Amino acid sequence: MNSSIRTEIFERFKANNPQPTTELEWSTPFELVIAVLLSAQATDVSVNLATRKLFAKANTPEQMLALGLDGVKDCIKTIGLFNAKAEHIMKTCLLLLEKHGGEVPKTREALEALPGVGRKTANVVLNTAFGEPTMAVDTHIFRVSNRTRIAPGKTVRDVEDRLVRLIPKPFLQDAHHWLILHGRYVCKARKPDCGNCLISDLCEYKGKVGV
Repeated sequence: MNSSIRTEIFERFKANNPQPTTELEWSTPFELVIAVLLSAQATDVSVNLATRKLFAKANTPEQMLALGLDGVKDCIKTIGLFNAKAEHIMKTCLLLLEKHGGEVPKTREALEALPGVGRKTANVVLNTAFGEPTMAVDTHIFRVSNRTRIAPGKTVRDVEDRLVRLIPKPFLQDAHHWLILHGRYVCKARKPDCGNCLISDLCEYKGKVGV
């Protein structure tokens, strides 16, 4: 795929959705960290249901520690792997207080040092909370990048690096959200909805359906 086609793809995404954002509900960087931490192997809808309950009781590291492990578990028990995630939340809150004055750090290295926070979570926080042009490659972005040939790669890191390099810079800040939403609602895993796709004429997928 050449650069002019990539540019046209993201121009269409922007025209259709000028200000994309995450579907996770958050109001502070700390809330976003917790929401993204909980979102591993869970839907945004299920996370939002849990965090509405959790954040009503505790939405700072101090409040979360005061709520206690059992209190956190009670709020997030509807989410998969909630026991391990609750442990990560408590350890993360402790580290934020001990090393960062209770604030969410703005560097990748410091974010990835938080328990339960990997590269993908750090990229989401850097992009969505702090406006960095990072690319958090989840299953949706990995699929869309390979299927459309926007930035094919064998590993998540391959795709991330290629997207950051190949997406035209004016679109890089919002590209993460456009690609996730496209994969979630149009270019779906089992059967892509090519007939209702904004970029079906630009996509290089050989198995297009309904076009």
